[in-house]
Amino acid sequence: MKLTGKEARKLLFDPIVENNPIALQILGICSALAVTVKMDVTLVMCAALTTVVAFSNFFVSIIRHYIPDNIRIIVQMTIISSLVIIVDEVLKAYVYEISKQLSVFVGLIITNCIVMGRAEAYAMKNPPIRSFLDGLGNGFGYSFILIVVAFIREVFGAGEFFGIPVMPSWYPVNNFLLLPPSSFIIIGLMIWAIRTYSTSQVEENDNPLKAHTFKPLTVKKEAVDG
Repeated sequence: MKLTGKEARKLLFDPIVENNPIALQILGICSALAVTVKMDVTLVMCAALTTVVAFSNFFVSIIRHYIPDNIRIIVQMTIISSLVIIVDEVLKAYVYEISKQLSVFVGLIITNCIVMGRAEAYAMKNPPIRSFLDGLGNGFGYSFILIVVAFIREVFGAGEFFGIPVMPSWYPVNNFLLLPPSSFIIIGLMIWAIRTYSTSQVEENDNPLKAHTFKPLTVKKEAVDG
């Protein structure tokens, strides 16, 4: 079936707010904590993951009809790891200092739930172009969250933006925002904001707490007499 412009826009832009992989699906949290202290490092990580998830979707989709079901995860991980190695080598060649700061987190893209999840859930069932756009869209959704978190942490934490001081000289460095736990709080606030804006994302409470009802203790007459 031919891909329409409306469908392409849905694939690209729905994961940014309506179906964000971090805010709604709670995936890819580890890198969101570790690489969002500086904006330049964050942008490189976002570009790396978006590239891997888009092209892994594309290549998995191309060969989806030839992958035996019992080894499909192995094939998917082989494709993903090959792309991660290529991306890692490119980063070392062109942005070596940032590559050193990213350290193991580029390699951990191999096991990122966003990448593996889209390959299994979407690319295995859809044609290559749709799968590529789905990968791009999920990469954009991931990038949106990380960029906002990095902006808040760098500007209000270190008082800088891309390493350039932007806050007044009297502004004290907020060390808490430079620590990984601050990412949890910022992401939590973003999830609250997104779900306030899009109420369809709020889960129904399947196990509501019920008020305890206490029944008066009754003692049988026979027990008392005995």
